[in-house]
Amino acid sequence: MNPLILIPARMAATRLPGKPLADIGGLPMIVRASRQARASGLAAAVAAGDAEIVEAVEADGGRAVLTDPDLPSGSDRIRAALQALDPEGLHDVIVNLQGDMPFADPGISALCIDLLARHPECDIATLVAPESGPDDRSNPDVVKAVLAMAPEGTEGRALYFTRSTLYGDGHVWRHVGLYGYRRAALEAFCAAPPSPLERREKLEQLRAMEMGLRIHAAVIADAPLSIDNPGDLAEARLRAGRG
Repeated sequence: MNPLILIPARMAATRLPGKPLADIGGLPMIVRASRQARASGLAAAVAAGDAEIVEAVEADGGRAVLTDPDLPSGSDRIRAALQALDPEGLHDVIVNLQGDMPFADPGISALCIDLLARHPECDIATLVAPESGPDDRSNPDVVKAVLAMAPEGTEGRALYFTRSTLYGDGHVWRHVGLYGYRRAALEAFCAAPPSPLERREKLEQLRAMEMGLRIHAAVIADAPLSIDNPGDLAEARLRAGRG
């Protein structure tokens, strides 16, 4: 396998405009995310929707490519960056690492790559973590993954993703928004229109499932901090200050 990590980022975030360049302990958020990706030892680049993001990443020694700011999703953005960076098709696995997870462990991408390597039938790999508390079960902002778990309990095949409340006994798995795509799966996914379930739940991964693409998920101990609102940003700044 020849993986490539791509980090989509754009300035026009709805809930936190200018998020990629938000200062966290003296560094822009996207620079922290780029550094974590590069620390994995894998090829990595930022798929940027704005020139300011490219400038910030390149000033730190990272790699970035400017994409159309009007692309509808992060998946479309990484596909555009991939076409620009690798038109020869040398990279056969693409990891979509979110730019708003500035403290993600550098080894996190390898878990998705390993799933794809061990499961030839898997088209897309992702991650889940245990719920952080009982409120997660009814919180629509927490995306839940329904999995057919393997006997060892460390990974499973995804059956569904939902924002709805999950009832009954057993684990509730928080979905971690990181994906490893086989290149053909990424191309097929981006070429397809939004699906009915995707529009209903506002979850892109359901388009892949309605297309018949197979998703597997590995279990990690804790979900990385994802910065979606001012409160998350404040927490990130406290964490950077403690570091």
